[in-house]
Amino acid sequence: MDRPPSRSPQRSSLHGLRRAAVASALACALTASGLLAAGATAAPAAEPPARAKAAADHTLVGYLHTSFANGSGYTRLADTPDSWDIIDLAFGEPTTATSGDIRFDLCPKTECPNVETKAEFKAAVKAKQAAGKKVLISIGGQNGQVQLKTAQARDTFVSSVSAIIDEYGLDGLDIDFEGHSLSLNADDTDFKNPKTPVIVNLISALKTLKAKYGSGFTLTMAPETFFVQLGYQFYGTGKWGGQDPRAGAYLPVIHALRDDLTLLHVQDYNSGPIMGLDGQYHFMGGADFHIAMTDMLLTGFPVAGDKNNVFPALPARKVAIGMPASVHAGNGHVSTAEVNKALNCLTKGTDCGTYKTHGTWPDLRGLMTWSINWDRFNGQEFSRNFDAYFG
Repeated sequence: MDRPPSRSPQRSSLHGLRRAAVASALACALTASGLLAAGATAAPAAEPPARAKAAADHTLVGYLHTSFANGSGYTRLADTPDSWDIIDLAFGEPTTATSGDIRFDLCPKTECPNVETKAEFKAAVKAKQAAGKKVLISIGGQNGQVQLKTAQARDTFVSSVSAIIDEYGLDGLDIDFEGHSLSLNADDTDFKNPKTPVIVNLISALKTLKAKYGSGFTLTMAPETFFVQLGYQFYGTGKWGGQDPRAGAYLPVIHALRDDLTLLHVQDYNSGPIMGLDGQYHFMGGADFHIAMTDMLLTGFPVAGDKNNVFPALPARKVAIGMPASVHAGNGHVSTAEVNKALNCLTKGTDCGTYKTHGTWPDLRGLMTWSINWDRFNGQEFSRNFDAYFG
């Protein structure tokens, strides 16, 4: 996700346009080596009325630009529309990439003239929680590289994240590690038994936080397709080396924490082409990409093509689809009609097009988007469509 220095609309994706370059670079490298097929390549609107929701209803997740502004306008937490069930505060970032020391500050008044005071912000957190919402601190984003290489960095991560959660009275944590935060050592080939320090220490830190706060702690993750679904073809540097060590690097983290995980919402945007379970490459821009990428999570898949090393399916209630809220928010934006086609296919078995899913999942949890701010800038098209679809 993106916290761009320029703050321009063209660089407004939550997870950053940098991921597109990363995925494209790997695609180009694999094409050259013959491993990959060639050619893969407004003002805020009025708020909608509040909607009543059952406890186990579908969930809408949105990221709120809290520590920065980037062309979409600053939205105070208290003014966040009622449609959003999980609000991810973007972002907590490390003092250095390897320190594990995470800091979180509200947007400077020079950048966000209408920013609330800290006391007002804390009061807004309580009000959202009283309304049944969850408010999380999201760690990482495009600029927030986090590499827990040592036990000290791991412990500092736990203590600093705990301090943020405690100070603001938050419900939990979202992990949005991108770029070079996660990668696999050359000898780390089994996602079920990872041994790379940055992977092992992250798993340990998240388990410690979950144990500290108990069963009510909300833990979500927002990896890019590069770090998850690409693992169907490539995992780390591969048996013969030469691949990107970050390929599939989120899989051991997701797997180790699948029982503790509240929700996984992979970013189905700013992505290169990804091979689906049908053996075909899928491209952003329509319902097909979301259907194929989500089917992989709900069906499970052999990692790096090894049928003896299968990443197990995740429960539908733990999976949401990540989409950009508008054309300004990231590459891969689709119309609401395409959003609904994807939902119809995955939850009802209709509108699937040529892709044949491996099941139908009416309990699919919902949608995630970058971002609440860009949705408001775009007349709340994304959230209004979600409300209309799920009632």
